[in-house]
Amino acid sequence: MLFTSFKIVSLMVCVFAMVQTSICGDPDILGDFIAPAGVPINGSFFTFTGMREWVGQTGSPSYFQYLRASKDEFPALDGLSVSTILLGFRPGDVSPPHVHPRASELLLVVQGNLLVGFVDTNNKLYTSRLQTGDMFVFPKGLIHFQLNEDTENPAFSISSLGSASPGLILVPNNLFNTSATIDDRVMALSFKTNVSTIHLLEKALSTPYN
Repeated sequence: MLFTSFKIVSLMVCVFAMVQTSICGDPDILGDFIAPAGVPINGSFFTFTGMREWVGQTGSPSYFQYLRASKDEFPALDGLSVSTILLGFRPGDVSPPHVHPRASELLLVVQGNLLVGFVDTNNKLYTSRLQTGDMFVFPKGLIHFQLNEDTENPAFSISSLGSASPGLILVPNNLFNTSATIDDRVMALSFKTNVSTIHLLEKALSTPYN
């Protein structure tokens, strides 16, 4: 059962603490926190309930799931250099190569197993196969991925990021499915292929990952 163990809650607290003290990415603020004008500041302001739907969840997600708490979803995080993402992988699911341009990411596997990795600026690949309870850090701004290699069982993970607004560049989608598609000739030359192949990729990536 997902997220029912006190040990998992404790590990999540440790993740937040590690990110807050070691890989924060946001500028320092001048007060204890940022209070938006006209918003009542009480305990509710510092509370986020958007993850409740996953508490006690069992079985496999019906599609590749993620629940995010950044400053957009949780305004109290603004300026506090931390956010979090919960990921649910169906058997065989992938979180495609992507980048968080403003944050490092610390991932904790809470159920199942994941193959994870990133590529550095020298084009060197670093990978690891994680089991439940294992952690892995993705350095800020580097392309990385997660894959559930298990074709029979789901996997779940918690990621904490060192920014309240980490950003997301989903590499396949940003290249082949932008609002204004990059010129096919540019793409064909860049990937050393032909325009027909680029069209096939654009068509395939026009549908979401689910």
